[in-house]
Amino acid sequence: MTSTSQKRLVLVGATGMVGRSALRYALENTAVGTVTAIVRQKLGISDPKLQEILHRDFADCSSLSPVLSDQDAAVFCLGAYTGAVPDTELRRITVDYTIEFARVLHGSSPNAAFSFLSGSGADSTGRSRIAFARYKGEAENALLAAEFPCVYLFRPAYIYPVEPRNEPNFSYRLLRAIYPAFQLLFPNQVIRADDLARAMVDVAVQGTDRGRRVFENRDIRGMVKRIHPSTG
Repeated sequence: MTSTSQKRLVLVGATGMVGRSALRYALENTAVGTVTAIVRQKLGISDPKLQEILHRDFADCSSLSPVLSDQDAAVFCLGAYTGAVPDTELRRITVDYTIEFARVLHGSSPNAAFSFLSGSGADSTGRSRIAFARYKGEAENALLAAEFPCVYLFRPAYIYPVEPRNEPNFSYRLLRAIYPAFQLLFPNQVIRADDLARAMVDVAVQGTDRGRRVFENRDIRGMVKRIHPSTG
């Protein structure tokens, strides 16, 4: 049973690298009473705090309105890698799906806090030559205009996968191979997936750094060190 002090959290993208870590952390977090995971495929786990909602078409989230009612916070990790899908699909996933989910969430839980997984270099002006940067910037602008009381935009640089996985391209395979040296030389250009996930959940649920809206990689690392000094 959820106590009055515990928060109701909705999570999108729980099968992805950061989303999996966010789900695990939220289920362990005593500040979170319930976790509603909106997924396109079954998670394969069971937890008394977890409500799993299968939803195939994020282009239309209207049917999610009932389960999104009375939520205190949302963590949105849904996304795609550049080059993994055609450009039109990348924009659809990055921009359209985000806007549609935010529309329905705001209609059902207008006071929810919203943590969004953006990316380093996100361009709110729309002038970047890099499609990923333009699309993330467009999604950020839409969320800031959605009138949620708190919108937290996370812009990580290289996200280090803490669990084994098939890397999406050569660049990621290379970065993973040289991660120890890269972290030592450029500490503010890397963040562990589990650290990023913890920060996204904490700031949405606890209102940490409530006055901030944009967290660059350096900011995320600093947040992790303050809240979880043993892991930062």
